[in-house]
Amino acid sequence: MSRHALAVRQEEILRATVDEISARGLANVRVADVAAKLNISSALVFYHFATKERLLAAAYTYAADQDLAALAELAAAGGSAVARLRSILKFYLPSRNTVSWELWIDAWSAALRWDDVRRTSSSVDRKWKDEVASVIAAGVAADEFNCADPHAAAWRLTALIDGLAIQLVANRNGVNRKEIGRWVAEAAAAEVGCPVAKLL
Repeated sequence: MSRHALAVRQEEILRATVDEISARGLANVRVADVAAKLNISSALVFYHFATKERLLAAAYTYAADQDLAALAELAAAGGSAVARLRSILKFYLPSRNTVSWELWIDAWSAALRWDDVRRTSSSVDRKWKDEVASVIAAGVAADEFNCADPHAAAWRLTALIDGLAIQLVANRNGVNRKEIGRWVAEAAAAEVGCPVAKLL
């Protein structure tokens, strides 16, 4: 199999695995499910990914990389730091389609048991926090924000969003997207020293 064909086949398997994780949950996906979705043998899946754990970790990485690419684009976009932070916070929050958040919550649980998933989860989380911190720091440098510690502010904000997202996605009652959006904007405004209205 050529290098190009190998890469294409691996991407097909990863996309199918993400679909199966979304449908069944991380703990319930079998290699046979992924193989059946693509009409290939389980042996071919194992040829590309030696174990089920490596397949699931690679699928998580694949999905995470797509979100991280979108995040990096928002962080590097033109315009004010306020506008970029507002865009990032809205992107981070669960939308009406909660598939990505369901995957992340599943992966956090799996990270307690699977080293490959834990390493990926830790790396993804760090990159999110770094991007948010970089935008806050840029706002401080441009005199848009007043924040003594952008790194700490990013950690607090992303932790808040993670917790609220779990309530929204897993519990499905008690809070709604509009409330969460307002709470996050209020917290972000307090962290960076700007009017709440600019982050709504």
